[in-house]
Amino acid sequence: MFGLFGKKEETTKKQACDLPFLCWQCEMSAPGGCGSHGESKGVCGKTATKSRLQDLMIYGLKGLSAYREHANELVQEVGDEEARKTLKEVDDVNSETLYFTLTNVNFNFDEHIAQLMKVGQAGVKVMNLLSDMHTKALGIPTPVEVTQNKAEGKGILVSGHNLDMLEKLLKRIEERGLSDKINVYTHSEMLPAHGYPHLRKFKNLKGNIGKAWFDQTDVFSKWQGTCVVNTNCIVPPEKSPKVKNYIDRLYTYKITGVEGAKKIENDNFDPLIDHTLSLPDITGFDSDEKIVTGHHYKTVLEAFGPKVLDAIKEGKLKRVWVIAGCDAPGRKRNYYRELALAVPKDHIIITSSCGKFRFNDVDFGTVPGTDIPRYIDLGQCNDSNGAVHIAMTVAQALGIEDINELPVSIALMWMEQKAIIILLALLSLGVKDIYIGPNAPQFANEDIVNFLVENFNLGVISGDIHKDFGKELAS
Repeated sequence: MFGLFGKKEETTKKQACDLPFLCWQCEMSAPGGCGSHGESKGVCGKTATKSRLQDLMIYGLKGLSAYREHANELVQEVGDEEARKTLKEVDDVNSETLYFTLTNVNFNFDEHIAQLMKVGQAGVKVMNLLSDMHTKALGIPTPVEVTQNKAEGKGILVSGHNLDMLEKLLKRIEERGLSDKINVYTHSEMLPAHGYPHLRKFKNLKGNIGKAWFDQTDVFSKWQGTCVVNTNCIVPPEKSPKVKNYIDRLYTYKITGVEGAKKIENDNFDPLIDHTLSLPDITGFDSDEKIVTGHHYKTVLEAFGPKVLDAIKEGKLKRVWVIAGCDAPGRKRNYYRELALAVPKDHIIITSSCGKFRFNDVDFGTVPGTDIPRYIDLGQCNDSNGAVHIAMTVAQALGIEDINELPVSIALMWMEQKAIIILLALLSLGVKDIYIGPNAPQFANEDIVNFLVENFNLGVISGDIHKDFGKELAS
């Protein structure tokens, strides 16, 4: 991209991202859209920078809406009035921000930034709410060792983020007296389900299969049972011919859908269960691997909070690394595994989201002289708020007013809009010195990049861990 975000790549072909901006949302738009011929300002007077900032608002709202929907499902079941009030506050920000992006509403740069921070604060609220609703409905997670790529019997493989749906499925199997006949396994962001006590009590919730979302075409093709995708991160037939190998065994839930798959309607899991019973037993998944999950921030603070403080004061724990985010295909993301493996023994790694599959097969052990685990899996992408809670608690206990003064290094991978709302949430809290990657966001221009660098010291990974974090790795 631009400036400190890296050198702009040379190309002989005009790319959409090379245009200053592109907007055709109103009748006044120039032929082909304002900016399509290289203009830096629209007919309405909106500049390229403000147009891109409004695009960023929309992307943030998309991520916000996903977490809002997950939280709303749980709020309706738990019946928490304070939670409903929080949802209303989030919805108000959503509506106000959409209004903000209408033609001829706002041309003030500072107010664009303020609105983005408001979106970020809504992200903080909704992730805190979702975390609380999960623990209220399913109990507070505790660390657990989970089998990896080991399966038997009739099997249902569940991928996505919706823990509420998983519980309903497990309950229905139990109600039908089929817990001994059908095993349920998790994939990708469903891995943290094993840490929740109310889910772990189901004896047929067995283990995890596969890694991040994008291996699903390979994994689902080999899986002889049924597969369910209950939130985003589904691969369509147009993307991979392998989908045809399992499309007749693929089920989707609520808003998730793909042509050829079967839809679970009105929480009726019987067709899925009956279909699973008609299929052969699972074979070919015989690994002895095991991975660990279940380090929710509430568990970490209760079990290790005082120990972490003592370890910091005694010099046994010198730095905390947050290496997390949304994974995607590509060798560039091996950077995060290389970084995790290079972290010194007296440092700990906090992670979340499916990016952890880049390195969660490693036994990182404990901080020398303590029983503090060096690898802490907070859970799903929506559990990223846990790192902030841990940092704020530690800072307060140490008498540090600014969490940016803590010995914390942050390297995040991003893929889609959920990662954007997480980043906006962190920025709205004043968190600085974040590295993102492996690629710079194409919707940013030089003005936006300069603002982020000057105000938050935000950077894009270079691909060289020692260039980016040499000082911290050596400490």
